[in-house]
Amino acid sequence: MAAHDLAIIGSGSGNSLITPHWDQKRVALADQGIPATGAFGGTCLNVGCIPTKMYVRPSALARAPEEAARLGVEMTTERADWPAIRDRIFSRIDAISAAGRDYRDRLENVDLITERVTLTSPRSFRSDSGVEVTAEQMVIAAGSRPVLPDVPGVDLPQVHTSDTIMRVDALPERILIIGGGYIACEFAGIFTGLGSEVIQINRSLGLMNQLDQEIAAAYSAQAEANWSVLYQRTLARITEAADGGVTAQLVTSDGRAEELHVDTVLIAIGRVPNSDSVGAAAVGLDLHPDGRIAVDEYLRVQKEGKPVEGVYAIGDISSAPMLKHVANHEARVAAHNLEHPQRLRRVRHEVIPAAIFSHPEIAHVGLTEAQAAEEVGAEHLTVKTQRYGDTAYGWAMEDQTGIMKVIADSRDGKILGAHAMGYQSSNLIQPIVHAMSFGQDAYTAARGQYWIHPALMEVTENALLGLDVPVPAEPPL
Repeated sequence: MAAHDLAIIGSGSGNSLITPHWDQKRVALADQGIPATGAFGGTCLNVGCIPTKMYVRPSALARAPEEAARLGVEMTTERADWPAIRDRIFSRIDAISAAGRDYRDRLENVDLITERVTLTSPRSFRSDSGVEVTAEQMVIAAGSRPVLPDVPGVDLPQVHTSDTIMRVDALPERILIIGGGYIACEFAGIFTGLGSEVIQINRSLGLMNQLDQEIAAAYSAQAEANWSVLYQRTLARITEAADGGVTAQLVTSDGRAEELHVDTVLIAIGRVPNSDSVGAAAVGLDLHPDGRIAVDEYLRVQKEGKPVEGVYAIGDISSAPMLKHVANHEARVAAHNLEHPQRLRRVRHEVIPAAIFSHPEIAHVGLTEAQAAEEVGAEHLTVKTQRYGDTAYGWAMEDQTGIMKVIADSRDGKILGAHAMGYQSSNLIQPIVHAMSFGQDAYTAARGQYWIHPALMEVTENALLGLDVPVPAEPPL
């Protein structure tokens, strides 16, 4: 195959790099597709952010009787029609994926390679069938994949990862979820809402332990109230049972053996970057200890501590947050740098928010209270935890569990972090993301705008108002 002006490995955020700038140039786009389905378009579209949220919504609707009962309304959920939910989701997603592949395949200037490729140098790769590609510039955007533990039975058909669980034929009656992080907790919320009996195990005490301690403890208490949560347990073996289910053998932290019989097992213990799959180490690219490709502030890949000009990496294969909105930002930076190599732009990895769409929903940005205390000193912190139920709309909801926590520097009002758990927390936290991103102090963010009364957003307003911060020299009226 002839030399190319640009070669891209990965059709997720990497796909967006093919801008009109390349219309008269040769581009190679390589992607083997999602391993389980061969789908084009990356993790978020096919097995990540989008389909999971399309399950979160019907799961939330199925829970409606819980809230209605608090408000004096009698409702019932008859059942969740799993095949109908699944088919609605994937009839839409699969069509978008297929259309994206077809569009790229029809472009005269783009050579689409739909198989696994391995780097042969920082600017070249070879496909499994022997297609050779060299390029003047290269972007490695090959993403990540679920981690599987090295235990017997993980290859049984009843055992799934996030790549496959959403396409099962029927709603599991009893599902075991392995893990205590984002993905495990989202699926625990989805399946218990739709009517499955959920058992979640985690090797440590508590769930979502990477979050602020107060939020993690509050979430763990809610999870324990909504489904079965077992701590300090690891998976040792999975064996097939005569009734078509499986028996999961667990080991507790003190060495005791336990067995659980379930229909389905979901393993959600983390994700690993695909740097090994593309052969990054073999061509001398620098890697972080967790396998991510090392990049500089312009997203250029590193080799022996120095940037390789014209070769970039974006998304999960190089980015620690492994978040789609981060990958999209990196794609915009990389697109500019590819097209304007003499005017490189730096990537911005500050003030990155994230949300976990479990039950309840969680959102966070910036430092935890412990991190903030270490960074600026505990004596300089001001912290406010605002309960949803202490606002007017919280009264309307009869909310007993939602909280918003904001952390700031008491010397200048700089907002250091925010953490929320409860209904629409991913939206409630956004004004704080905005304030942090544009350098607004907590006093100005709270008082420099109108907040609609009695909207739920008053949770955010009151959290900011509750901080003990100085009045700016020119305070807002």
